[in-house]
Amino acid sequence: MKIIVVDDEQDVQFLFRQKFKRELKENKIKLYFAFSAEEALERLQSKLINCPALIVTDINMPGMNGLEMLKIIKDNYPNLKVIIITAYNDEHNYMTAKKYGADDYITKPIEFDKLKEKILKL
Repeated sequence: MKIIVVDDEQDVQFLFRQKFKRELKENKIKLYFAFSAEEALERLQSKLINCPALIVTDINMPGMNGLEMLKIIKDNYPNLKVIIITAYNDEHNYMTAKKYGADDYITKPIEFDKLKEKILKL
């Protein structure tokens, strides 16, 4: 399963690689990273990452935010699963994410055991 993780914080890459070490080693998943919504959309449109199954994205990023990206993804790739991750557990963001078609909504700090469970169910 190919997963694109979208977050403007570079240390997220290390964290995901550590937390999914076994799944990566066993080739259950393949992680790709984009450090902005624009970069993630560019990779999807240019097919740099062929047939990803899931995007895991932060909401708050410079430029386009994760909710804006979610709407574009669901309009253009309706079968692509998207999990929203945010440090801000507010009703407005949650409702917007659901309205735009988010497949899940997780608040930070990320409970990686639960996230793994959700990802491996896809």
